Amino acid sequence: MVAGLVAALLAANAGAEGQKTVPDVATLSMEDLMNLQVTSVSKRTQKVADAAAAVFVITQEDIRRSGATSIPEALRLAPGLQVARIDENKWAIAARGFNGRFDNKLLVLIDGRSVYTPLFSGVYWNVQDVMLEDVERIEVIRGPGATLWGANAVNGVINIITKKAKDTQSALVTAGAGNEERASGSARYGDTIGNTAFRVYGKYFNWGPSEYSSGLTAHDGWDALRGGFRADWTPKGTDSLTLQGDIYRSKYGETLTTASLNAPYSSTFPNNGNYSGGNLLGRWNHTSEGSSMSLQMYYDNTTIADNSLFVDHQNIFDLDFQHGFHVGDSQQFVWGVGYRSIRDRNDSSFSVSLQPNQLTLNQYSAFLQDEISLVGNRLRLTFGSKFEHNDFTGFEVQPNARLLWTLTPNQSIWTAVSRAVRTPALTEEGLRLNSSVIPPGTPSNPTPFPAVLAVFGSHQFQSEDLLAYEVGYRVQATNTFSTDIATFYNRYSNLRTAEPGAPFVEGSPAPTDLVVPFMASNKMSGGTYGAELFADWRVVPKWRLVGSYSYLQMNIEKNADSLDPTADLPNGSSPRHQWYVRSSLDLPMHFEHDTTLRFVDHLPGLNIPSYYSLDAHLGWRPIPRFELSVGGQNLLDNKHLEFLPDFINTAPTVVKRTIYGSLTFRL
Repeated sequence: MVAGLVAALLAANAGAEGQKTVPDVATLSMEDLMNLQVTSVSKRTQKVADAAAAVFVITQEDIRRSGATSIPEALRLAPGLQVARIDENKWAIAARGFNGRFDNKLLVLIDGRSVYTPLFSGVYWNVQDVMLEDVERIEVIRGPGATLWGANAVNGVINIITKKAKDTQSALVTAGAGNEERASGSARYGDTIGNTAFRVYGKYFNWGPSEYSSGLTAHDGWDALRGGFRADWTPKGTDSLTLQGDIYRSKYGETLTTASLNAPYSSTFPNNGNYSGGNLLGRWNHTSEGSSMSLQMYYDNTTIADNSLFVDHQNIFDLDFQHGFHVGDSQQFVWGVGYRSIRDRNDSSFSVSLQPNQLTLNQYSAFLQDEISLVGNRLRLTFGSKFEHNDFTGFEVQPNARLLWTLTPNQSIWTAVSRAVRTPALTEEGLRLNSSVIPPGTPSNPTPFPAVLAVFGSHQFQSEDLLAYEVGYRVQATNTFSTDIATFYNRYSNLRTAEPGAPFVEGSPAPTDLVVPFMASNKMSGGTYGAELFADWRVVPKWRLVGSYSYLQMNIEKNADSLDPTADLPNGSSPRHQWYVRSSLDLPMHFEHDTTLRFVDHLPGLNIPSYYSLDAHLGWRPIPRFELSVGGQNLLDNKHLEFLPDFINTAPTVVKRTIYGSLTFRL
């Protein structure tokens, strides 16, 4: 820290001497930061300052200077998100509570392509990857986005937006290595043929295994290979066409504990899994004076193979059309329709099965939204709704109303009331999970048969419901300081529980075991409230400090008629307090220095203590085409627990001190 302060003084003196060759910490001024363009809030381009939502933008410069090597690491820069690593190849990411590996209340998109899995309505974060150098920005919305994006955009929306092909017209090669990410490399080439700009890329990485808290080596190393392309056809006129796609494969390790009908009635063993797949997306855009239209369609194929546990094959086809236009000088109207087809096929095991083992689901949707400007554009009223039909719960309506009041050109206040739903996943309809077996002839099971504790899905499972109230304030206080505050109160109903059913004997022709069933139901509810603060201070032209603080209080309880024997884990699965302070400093001789100090509160429901983490990154760019960087993560503690998985791993892995280095060369 002392070295950082000394370096700041050196940077300030160097700036006073007029060394124009020293790059600024960022080329954006405070005003430019408030005027960053986003599209995820209203499905149209607008400034951050004009968005009536808790929205945050992670820029390409933020990603580069942070030293992040994956999407989850980059998302640590967003206030209000909890980003926890379960082991070397699994992550848990949530907004405003309910965090877990299978979190199902956060919608994630990559260039407008939804990447949530219908298997559990969540995201396989180890499957989602892009070439980070090609990311233009990541838009993070905390709070419901269901009016535009539909079901499962309950607590937030993350939209990862890559650069247009015309902005990647060069060759780029990167290589890196460290004590955890043993090797990584990527290459990209872009060019233009006529009116078409294109790029192709390839990427590979290999992560070594982590450690258990006991000091033993875990079985969770992984590697991945990915490639893809993007082509943008932009003729003179009002139309444009984008075609892009990816293909990938990966292998990973994990430790499984599975139940058995034979003594000792459970086994723990290292398991090797893999995933593979690809996607292809096409998008047509048409713009004219006061109007715009787009038609997007994509196909997504994914195979997830936990070989000793479960294998799932998914094929998704998605079609989306939207049209936006002005009505006079004070109204902007946008509407759209969509169709989504999901084909799922799975191979089961004794531990996990899904019935039927193959099926096709169809979803139909429409949305409309109107934004009305009043009082000389100082008041903006936005209201609309999403209408959806799915094969599980039928018709769903998700309305939304938002109001933005621009107090002065530099400050505004906004408020919103929204309803959002989280529709059932495949596992909540047809799952059978044999979680454990109680040996026969014991006090807990005096019968002569082993007792299987099994969790079942149910056709009576309904959508989880949220009614959200939000208020926010943002101000650019001076030319060098701005802040953004968001507060919320969320009221949840119909949350998932596991209700006990009547035991039954199974086996043919002779009974083999006793099944103690727990059925998926909707007998939990409650409220959460909190606040999220972000501040940005340009101390001197070449030194920038940003900070974030998040507070979350969860009061979720089972209903009086619930017999679910498990604890109310949602209350203790997300930290009550989180904060970070990040320093970005431009030094003489083309050096850049970034340091982040982060605090995460304890998780009482998972017995995870609070911890501090210090990350540092030093970059050197003597010429624009060359960059060398080194860094370290978790430099305060040698080891700390971050997240305790509840099913896959038998013991928590620890996050340890990490050192890495990378080299980037542009041709």
